Amino acid sequence: MAKYQFFVLPNTDRRQFTFLDSASETFLREKEQLIAQGFEVEDDFIYADNEKEAVEKFKSNYITALEDYNASHPETALASAVVEVFRSAMKRVKK
Repeated sequence: MAKYQFFVLPNTDRRQFTFLDSASETFLREKEQLIAQGFEVEDDFIYADNEKEAVEKFKSNYITALEDYNASHPETALASAVVEVFRSAMKRVKK
């Protein structure tokens, strides 16, 4: 099973991301290049059989964790909704 590390661009809500296989001979060099380009390390390593599975785990883990947290705390869900409405409104105003 391979071990992947994911990197995201800040302020993109994890939509702009890339990843590296930590077993690659060029892993450290590529990691340094991504960080120099403004990417940030996101979460822990993800273990998967292939790249497609790693991406699916990366995407689903975030959504599942957020939904679970919001479902367990109604006041947090409300606050999150207000924040998302505000973000959406600000994006529209900037256009």
